[in-house]
This record gives sequence, structure tokens and C-alpha cells, in this order.
Amino acid sequence: MFVWIGFLLLISIFLALDLGVFNKDPHKISTKEALRWTALWSSLSVLFSVFIYFAYERHWLGIGHSIGLPSTGWDAALTYLTGYIVELSLSLDNVFVIAVIFGYFHIPQKYQHRVLFWGILGALFFRGVMIGAGAILVQQFDWIMYVFGVILLWTAWKMYKSGEEEIHPENNPVVMQLRKILPVTKNIRREHFFVKWKGKTIAMTPLFVTLVVVETTDIMFAFDSIPAIFAITKDPFIVFTSNIFAILGLRSLYFVLASMLDKFEYVKYSLIIILTYVGLKMLILHPLHIVLPEWVSLGFIVVVLGSGILYSMWKDRD
Repeated sequence: MFVWIGFLLLISIFLALDLGVFNKDPHKISTKEALRWTALWSSLSVLFSVFIYFAYERHWLGIGHSIGLPSTGWDAALTYLTGYIVELSLSLDNVFVIAVIFGYFHIPQKYQHRVLFWGILGALFFRGVMIGAGAILVQQFDWIMYVFGVILLWTAWKMYKSGEEEIHPENNPVVMQLRKILPVTKNIRREHFFVKWKGKTIAMTPLFVTLVVVETTDIMFAFDSIPAIFAITKDPFIVFTSNIFAILGLRSLYFVLASMLDKFEYVKYSLIIILTYVGLKMLILHPLHIVLPEWVSLGFIVVVLGSGILYSMWKDRD
């Protein structure tokens, strides 16, 4: 329990410094600033793999015994990095959807960071709940791995068949229910989520409605991404930490990629290949009790994702 609390406290400190110190005043996030934050979060994520190595190798605080699953430090670190890269790569679709949502509600760039910050906090909670439920299911029912495999293959097929994505935030069922409870102001009231309505009741601002749509969209994406990480490992500590670090990096990654998404057209096919790989790994290798070395999955995913990025950049030059 101490390890889990310590990890959540560490993440809370990072987020408090982010919003309370470095981004206290709303402002437009420049690409240069976003790149610095992306580099910082990426560095912290990779640095945490060093902690994973020594924690599992030397069983710090019971990690690898009472916390997580038995593993060598090397295998645990590679598994963590594999899960982190998979979750971060699958977040690329989420970046596109967030961009569409912000455009639909006409959210000024200087307030987008605030929405994403609180969206991250919600994602931490809901991902934790879903990962906990997934870990229990995996431990209690071996056949759930086949269900996860089918979900991943179905997701890959949907991604392959889909064309230009159409997002309809106004049809979000949670937002529709909220509108029945509280009124919504027509205009944004600075960075406020709620304001007094006609001096009496409380009203939602478009900023809060946007937050709700972003949050519920992330939950829908989690139904695809969480089975993917369980295809990499059943270790709940590695699943949770790799997932959380990927989410933390998503916010700054959004400000880097939002204006350049059309330049990474072929990354979609890399994601399809990755989803198909982890899905087949569940459906074929799991029942045969064949365990691939951790470096195989990590190397395959890095090569496939890197190839999609490089090919997209090369085609964009034509």
C-alpha cells in the first residue's frame, strides 16, 4: 500500500507544480514550450524505468513479491517501456478527438491547458478503477485474455475501415443529462467551470462541458487501450504506472501534435499493426503458453511505430 500511495503522491506533486507554479496564469502554450514539457515528461517516464529495474531486481518495498509479479529487473523495465510506448502511441487518436472537441466548443488556446489538466486528474481516477477491475478479472478468469484479444483485433479492424472520424459532442449522453440539471452559459467565463446564473443558481460554462466530453471520450478510449497493456503484462503495478506516465505525457503531446496531425497520416497503419500484434499474441501464444522475450515485443513496436512516423514525414515532403 505504501508503494501505491507513494507513486500517487509523486504524480500529485508533479501535477501541482505544473498547474500551481509553471502554468498558474492561463496562456497560450507555444510549440516550443510544449516540446520542453514533452521532453520533461518523456525523460521522467524513461527515468522511472530505471526505478522499475532496481525495484524488481532488488525487491525494494516488496516490489516483485507482494507488489506486482515476480520478474527480473531487466524484464520488468523492458515490459514497462513496452507498455508505455503502446499506451502513448494509442493516444494519438485521442489527440485528434480532443482537437475536434476544442474546435467544436471554440475553446481559446490559453484555456485548453486547464481543461486538459483536470481531464488528466479524472483520467487517473478512471484508469485506476478500470485497471484494478481488469487485474482482478485477469487473475480470476483466464479466458478474459481471449476477450481482450478479440477487442484489440476488433479495434484494429475498425481503425482500418474508418475514414475521416466524425465527432458529435452535442450527442454526448453525459452532457445531455447535465443540461437537464444545470443551465449552460453561452460564453466562456475566463477559466471558470461554474458561475452564478442570474445571481441565483449555478450554471456550467462551455469550459466545463468541454471537460466532461474530453473525460468521457477518454473513458471510451480506455476500453481499447487497457486490454492492449494487459496483452503486454498482467503485472498491475507495471500496467498502472506505464499507463499513468503515458497519460501525463499526452497533455503536452497534444500541443505539439494538434497542428500537425495531418502530417502523420500513415501512423494509423502502424497502430493497426501494433493492435493486431498484441491481439494475436493473446489469442495464439497465450493458450500455447509461449512467452516471447520482452525485447521482442518492445523492438517490434518501436520499429513499426517509427516506420509509420518516418514514412509519413517522407510522404509529406512530396
